[in-house]
Amino acid sequence: MQKRILMAGISAAACITAATSASAVEIEYWQYIYDTRVEAMDQLIENFEEANPDITVKQVTFPYADYQTRIVAANMARKGPDVMQLFYGWADKFIEGNLIQPLPEDTFPAAQIEEEFFPIVSAMKRDGEYYGLPTAVRSLALFWNKDLFEEAGIDGPPETLDELVEYGKELAVKNDAGNFETVGLTLDMAGQDHQWWREVLVRQMGGVPYNDDYSQVTYDDDAAGAEALEFYTNLQTEHGIGAAGFMDEGQAAFRAGRAAMTIDGTFRLGSFNSIEDFEWGVAELPANEEGVQSNYASYFANAIGSSAEGEELEASIKFLEYISSDEAMQIWLEVVGELPARRDAAMTDANMNDPIYGPFLAALPYAHTTLFVDEAAQRQTAIDMANRVFLQGQSPADSVAEAAEQEQAIIDDARD
Repeated sequence: MQKRILMAGISAAACITAATSASAVEIEYWQYIYDTRVEAMDQLIENFEEANPDITVKQVTFPYADYQTRIVAANMARKGPDVMQLFYGWADKFIEGNLIQPLPEDTFPAAQIEEEFFPIVSAMKRDGEYYGLPTAVRSLALFWNKDLFEEAGIDGPPETLDELVEYGKELAVKNDAGNFETVGLTLDMAGQDHQWWREVLVRQMGGVPYNDDYSQVTYDDDAAGAEALEFYTNLQTEHGIGAAGFMDEGQAAFRAGRAAMTIDGTFRLGSFNSIEDFEWGVAELPANEEGVQSNYASYFANAIGSSAEGEELEASIKFLEYISSDEAMQIWLEVVGELPARRDAAMTDANMNDPIYGPFLAALPYAHTTLFVDEAAQRQTAIDMANRVFLQGQSPADSVAEAAEQEQAIIDDARD
């Protein structure tokens, strides 16, 4: 009798275990490797799994350079991620490649999204449907080394482009051989300078980089594009403030204390927070002499993979709801340093008055979001454009005209 009861107990336990296993579902979340982003997502997954014990989320990461290729290959094998992170500028490629699916309207109503998120979220909308939502948004700002400014007797960061040039010349230091020991400002088109040139300097010179739907390049329609490039390249060729390629990357030079200023995004805060050798600050990008300000805003969105269906799709929708919530955005802000994508979560008094977050947030109302069709290729046209001036001595006007022709071809090919 006792044996029968024991066996019955074991059978019951086995049934419970089997039922629990049957009801559990595992989904995969993919993003590229960036330490603070991975750390933040680990925290979000832990919180989500605690609130949803029937769902397990496996985070999978790849190097940035391999990320898109891995997603395409996995999708072809029907082993793609259930939820993935993608740069908003990749949206057309991911939609046309059937890598992601539209968000369900009943869970993510378009009107509610547009009411609660910053306007740049619309870059993930196609034909009335949203294909992804950001946890955080990013803008650009000027990072400055307070110690180097104090040594040079400069009270604070530049507020105008003329001051940027003036301060940069005072802060740059060369050795007896004429090589830079410290640059006044980093020059890094492969970093964020291509955004600074395109959406900030071109507009400050009186032009616009593209037409309203970003289907036509317009920075070569007047002198604005050439003037913007001339201002940028003169920082090296005429003013001796910095040099393209100095220490390979602008952010590396700044972290090493060998750059007095660098232009970068909010995503850099997580890594700059580890700097111990000097104090640094953040300021809005310098205005032109008429006080015109501009900025570039961007984000990585979270989207649901096209292969997610059934229980995995339901779990993916729940997970996307959480990682685009106010709670998730606050964690992302604290760990990564990127700004909450929801207005109410971002525009708090504490955030606006914060000496680090405040300048980035102040830029969002006047920031522009480039609707890339191929972000990597379009970025390369800007890199090549600057290098033709730096390395080949081409005039800024001719180099801008060549860049415009190349970029227009990229846009036209993508839209055909």
